[in-house]
Amino acid sequence: MKKIAIFTGTRAEYGLLHELIKKVSFDDDCELQLVVGGMHLSPEFGLTVNQIIEDGFNIAEKIEFLLSGDTPTAISKSMGLAQILASESLDRLKPDVLVLLGDRFEALSVAQAAMIAQIPIAHIHGGERTEGAIDEAIRHSITKMSHIHFTSTKEYRQRVIQLGEQPNRVFNVGSPGIDMILATKIKDLHALAHELNFDFTDKFFLITYHPVTLEKDSAISVFDELLLALEKFQDYKFVFTYPNADSESRAIIEMLEGYVLKANNRALLTRSLGSLNYISLVSHCSCVIGNSSSGLIEVPTLNKPTINIGNRQKGRISGETVIHCKTNSLSIEKAISKSTSKRFLDICRNARNPYGNGGASQKIFNTLKNLRSNDILFKTFYDIASL
Repeated sequence: MKKIAIFTGTRAEYGLLHELIKKVSFDDDCELQLVVGGMHLSPEFGLTVNQIIEDGFNIAEKIEFLLSGDTPTAISKSMGLAQILASESLDRLKPDVLVLLGDRFEALSVAQAAMIAQIPIAHIHGGERTEGAIDEAIRHSITKMSHIHFTSTKEYRQRVIQLGEQPNRVFNVGSPGIDMILATKIKDLHALAHELNFDFTDKFFLITYHPVTLEKDSAISVFDELLLALEKFQDYKFVFTYPNADSESRAIIEMLEGYVLKANNRALLTRSLGSLNYISLVSHCSCVIGNSSSGLIEVPTLNKPTINIGNRQKGRISGETVIHCKTNSLSIEKAISKSTSKRFLDICRNARNPYGNGGASQKIFNTLKNLRSNDILFKTFYDIASL
């Protein structure tokens, strides 16, 4: 029986991995070894491990490493603790392959532990560019530690090969997050209003803003500009989700809590919506606003506009549904106005998602199931012929 370990450390990452986790879990020839850590185990960020349990998945290992601080020093300490705990977990599990997704510092620590333990790593969403965040360096570092790669576009496949990975180990499958959307039965607004205790009778924006780790401007000043722009749209309500656990994230949370408190029932703040509620709210909202990769990768499948603020996602491929803007309030305001125009909404209704039409999770699973782990541990650098 093939032992497939999958690590998840954040709510967003879990949503992207959900359908793959389900396929591994339901296959009689595979053993799912689900390793859960990071924000999932933090009450501050919604204790989203409970969602994983409610979904019926057996958790093989919990690794609790996230410190309460959000300074670079605290995050570095969390990374060190994560590597220690991940090394112990992987030694107990002894998986045939470890699946990691994306570019978070949590995944980097787990990748380092697996590399030293000589456990093959399968990496999803490699080759992408996000020049405004430290995630860029983390993502490419994980690529170099990994043995097999699943990219979301052909351009990203080419970049992974450019990093020296053998072409026959790099598969362009699209984004697995699209599979979760296609498998979701959208909740109606009445059900959402009851569950979230919020009145959705008015139009609303769905907003997620994360600190930009390589930005000169502080996250606080940029987020203040966003709030200023939102005040121009008095006919709309606002649904905010918590930022990730990055530097300055807690400062943004404090600003959010103060803003929502004064918003007179016009705003809702949630630690974590869960994948089902998040996808349902995207389906019903007027626009998704912020700087999350979800706005570029998953939201276009639902033909909704995205306002992408600043440089956090700079370099990432985006489709016709995405409006890029600067971090000042005037630029954000103009972008929101454009997103609500009839002309742009018509564009969104007919737009194609550059990250695929679904089926990525099945393709990844098929490859993992048939993988001969011992054959891929040895890596050689692939040199692209000089021009």
